Amino acid sequence: MLSSLLLTREANTMKVDQKRRWKILLVAGATMALVAGMISTVPSAYAGGTIKADDDKWISIGMGIRSSFNAQERAAPNGDAYSNDFNINNARIYINGQVHKYIKFTFNTECFNCSVGAGAGFAGNSNIGLIDAIGKIEYNQYANVWFGRTLVPTERGELNGPFYHPTFDGFRTPFFPNDNSGNVGAGGAGVFGRDNGVVFFGRVDPGFGHLQYVGSVFTGHRSTPGVGPNQASSLMYAWRLTYNLLGDEFSHENPGYYTAGTYYGGYGDLLAIAVGGAHQKDGVGTFARPEDYTGVVSDLLFEKLLGNNGDAGVFTLNAEFKRMWAQDLANTTAAGCFCQFSGSSEYVTLLYLMPNKIGWGQIQPYGRFTSIQPLHNIPMREEWEGGINYIISGFNARLSLYARTGDIETKGFVGPTFFTQGVQGNKVESVHFAVQLQY
Repeated sequence: MLSSLLLTREANTMKVDQKRRWKILLVAGATMALVAGMISTVPSAYAGGTIKADDDKWISIGMGIRSSFNAQERAAPNGDAYSNDFNINNARIYINGQVHKYIKFTFNTECFNCSVGAGAGFAGNSNIGLIDAIGKIEYNQYANVWFGRTLVPTERGELNGPFYHPTFDGFRTPFFPNDNSGNVGAGGAGVFGRDNGVVFFGRVDPGFGHLQYVGSVFTGHRSTPGVGPNQASSLMYAWRLTYNLLGDEFSHENPGYYTAGTYYGGYGDLLAIAVGGAHQKDGVGTFARPEDYTGVVSDLLFEKLLGNNGDAGVFTLNAEFKRMWAQDLANTTAAGCFCQFSGSSEYVTLLYLMPNKIGWGQIQPYGRFTSIQPLHNIPMREEWEGGINYIISGFNARLSLYARTGDIETKGFVGPTFFTQGVQGNKVESVHFAVQLQY
């Protein structure tokens, strides 16, 4: 009798869960259709533009916003229901200019607290701050210099930034220190993948394919006297080499050494293989036990036009393997520790852009697998993701509907406390709808 009651209760629970999932999918799908219709009515008067004094002097302004609806299993306050949250993931203003034939600049802002809801009241939730401040000397394809606050050149994922990933949420593996600290300067090592420093980059054509080199020096983690590992103020060194074996992504619209996770077939067949890394002496650990930080990464972009010049669609593959050596501490929550991830991770993303338009854009189904293997007897974590992108205007207007299952969200993939021994987390399902617009 008892067993039959338990089976009945379990069956009823499964029915409720299925109803919740279908409700979430229906709401997300309806919203996706509504927004798709709204986007087509946005007047061009709201677009950014360029003011030119002459061919060598100009300034431009643009914007970018990313917003999402997220529903995660057992993430509501009662610990049982799905969460239901609308988020502002990014809200940026872009300012670029040129003052001389070879001298340019970039100034970008970000809403740092929009995605986490920090602070109290409207002002506390909407802190707009500096994210990029770059002076650029761009002489020719062989030798160029950027200086100021800019992206540290390690992996394609970071150099894509959130707006140029092939999927809406491309950041699912452990970060380098410059994207895993709270500030730039004392006590931190950079924010949003940026740091203060100088970058040297260029491109050579060795006769087969195209090779891009990037070398850089950054502030890295900075400690205060008697607190933190880097008492000698050592610098962070980062580098990246990318070999384009088929088409040439470097000769197109990417600024400097920045990248994208797909080009939607616009640059033909591509095969880009890259290796990169970063190192800082005494960059992690504690004052009493400083240790060096080293991270290396290898990533791949393969894009193939199917049929006759893409008339059968575009296939895209993104893959990455990352290995990091950080502090070897049993207790990564030790007082004063600047602790970073130690271990390896990898992901693979497969995408197919359908050739024919449906309504205002093209459908792009995709699948993604991510795995993280921490060291020091810390549990590994995995995640599967499947979804559909609706590509209206490349990266400038894109809708995404996707679902996930795995334990990355509950065990975590950023922050030192997420990689302590004994961390627990169950596999959970989640559904997401996202909108991206920029100009």
